[in-house]
Amino acid sequence: MTIVPPPMTTPLREINPTKWPSPRGYSHAMAGTGTFVFIGGQIATDNAGRVTTVGLVPQARQALRNLRTVLAEAGGAPEHIAQMTWYVLDIDHYRAMLRELGLVYREIMGRHYPAMVLVEVTGLVDPAAIVEIAATAILPPGRPLLVDGGPASELNLDTQTPSCLTKEAHNE
Repeated sequence: MTIVPPPMTTPLREINPTKWPSPRGYSHAMAGTGTFVFIGGQIATDNAGRVTTVGLVPQARQALRNLRTVLAEAGGAPEHIAQMTWYVLDIDHYRAMLRELGLVYREIMGRHYPAMVLVEVTGLVDPAAIVEIAATAILPPGRPLLVDGGPASELNLDTQTPSCLTKEAHNE
């Protein structure tokens, strides 16, 4: 008898009804099995917990970097994200910046498009923040969940990306 370990690929399957219009930049739904990772809202904070960028596109870039870093700490990658929620202060400004935001998204997250939600809010925890991004990922079965100090903590997407946000920097 041969025991084959489970695949280390993405555990997710896109669900896009055939009679619906094809989504662009998102999926209607995702399904999968494995270890769930719930990533709290990430804003454009630096290693000191301060928002140092101005503008929707630069803040979205840093928030996505922070989200990706937190996910890497759990042993995951962008292709493991099943659902993502964006909170913005101005939905019309978001719509006006879709092209630029799409470029930034692909730069940081690649071409994996999870189920997405966009919500306009009146404020975020840090008064300087104009976008916050939360996500749920599903790591493949059999994939080890990394702990603090594991290999993922060595990932540093840039000098502005924290390996994890401190409670003080992101206390809601």
